[in-house]
Amino acid sequence: MAGIGPMTQDWEPVVIRKKAPNSAAKRDEKTVNAARRAGADVESVRKFNAGTNKAASSGTSLNTKRLDDDTENLTHERVPTELKKAIMQARTEKKLTQSQLAQIINEKPQVIQEYESGKAIPNQQILSKLERALGAKLRGKK
Repeated sequence: MAGIGPMTQDWEPVVIRKKAPNSAAKRDEKTVNAARRAGADVESVRKFNAGTNKAASSGTSLNTKRLDDDTENLTHERVPTELKKAIMQARTEKKLTQSQLAQIINEKPQVIQEYESGKAIPNQQILSKLERALGAKLRGKK
């Protein structure tokens, strides 16, 4: 580089910036307050079951938020009478109590009571556990 010409210093400022803010930074309290001051519309929606593990053990495979938001009068599907009778009959043939059956399938005795009384919302996982434990086909065609 020597001998090409007179060396001059570059006096242009160089601005080093971080990357653009991500969606988590946009939801930050300071950013939300600044948007409110600027007059922008800010909508806050609380997530359903946020920060809990209730969804894993709720026993329902239906989208409950969609049911909550829906304006129609919808009800959950309940255990049919044939299924209640089939569970009770298979359990008594095996000479098991409700609590023993619940222990075998790793559920609470209350779950078995709800299924046998018809109050439970059918869960395919629990039904398959019951079928395996009782050795009887409870769902579908016999």
